[in-house]
Amino acid sequence: MTQCSLIKECPLLLPLNKENTVYDGFITVQEKDYRLRILLPPDHQLKRARVHCCWQLKHLLRGYGHIVKQRLQHSADLVSFILELKTVLEVALKSHPECRSIPPPQYYSQLISEMEALGWDKLLFIDNEFHTLRLKAEDSSGREHAVTVKLKPKHPAEAPECTADLPVPLAIDWTPQSSLGQLHAQFLQLLELLAEFWEVLDEIDSKTWVLEPEKPSRADTMRRIAIGNNVSIKVEVDPAHPKMLPECCLLGADHVVTPLRNKLNGNMHLWNPDCDVLQNLRDVLEIEFPSPATHEKSSFSVECGICYSYRLEAAIPDQVCNDPRCGQPFHQACLYEWLRGLPSSRQSFNIVFGECPYCSKPITVKMAPPKP
Repeated sequence: MTQCSLIKECPLLLPLNKENTVYDGFITVQEKDYRLRILLPPDHQLKRARVHCCWQLKHLLRGYGHIVKQRLQHSADLVSFILELKTVLEVALKSHPECRSIPPPQYYSQLISEMEALGWDKLLFIDNEFHTLRLKAEDSSGREHAVTVKLKPKHPAEAPECTADLPVPLAIDWTPQSSLGQLHAQFLQLLELLAEFWEVLDEIDSKTWVLEPEKPSRADTMRRIAIGNNVSIKVEVDPAHPKMLPECCLLGADHVVTPLRNKLNGNMHLWNPDCDVLQNLRDVLEIEFPSPATHEKSSFSVECGICYSYRLEAAIPDQVCNDPRCGQPFHQACLYEWLRGLPSSRQSFNIVFGECPYCSKPITVKMAPPKP
């Protein structure tokens, strides 16, 4: 170990005697200084060194004492130990947000100034450290939205982290001269670009029975719409082109789905981007969708024939026996586990072939995808 390398890594930690066995000073982590004294034995062996900490450092290292002792045992020299200690402290700071460095006074005055310019009525929430804010915004159709803003200690020199319930990434242009008002204005502009997308989905939500997702968020682009008993269509709407023909997937027994799929493929040329998506789907499929005005949702909420429940975590029954006289629905995971346990079933690649638990007619199911 050289004094030069120690000064480079920890310039505020200095030797107090010419033998270099007593070091006193500060260790700096995330712009915060912590008082530290290290006593080395005459042979400079770290294994027998003693470390004395200020009360803040003791509080921060609570639960990490065994790791610090381990680092003392295995570090080659004092510089190596200091680097290891800094790593431990950085990890500890993440689990002790109250120990992080406090922003300077101008951070708070800047924040108050920006909020006064934006309007306090836009503030939905602010945490105790004044680091995380939630700002509300209303688009031209009256839909309410919120953006979560996590400010950095050097705000506004550093760009904040922004998240919102959107179907597209929230990219905010930020410079050291930017403000919360400008951020909010950019958020409003993005909301207006997505207005047509949400109008399409709002119409589907209000005029059809949506089976999935159970509680759609503003970020969801998919809707599984009930067509009839054990028959549905899954549509994926493009946020950039919401009036174009969406990606469609028909779900149900083959004898019901095949005619609908033929109509979908044969009538694609009828799709009119100037018309509502829901009306286009009616015209292309040549059907009327059941709606809350005409049907009860319970008509389409048929329980799984294996677990006897409708919703299994987030999934609903989407596998149906193809025999017209049966038509029993199952959760994919339930049917896969059931068939896999039968000695008469066989598997080819990711598809399991077996017999329907209800009517014993042939039935297949794809292997359930692994949970994320």
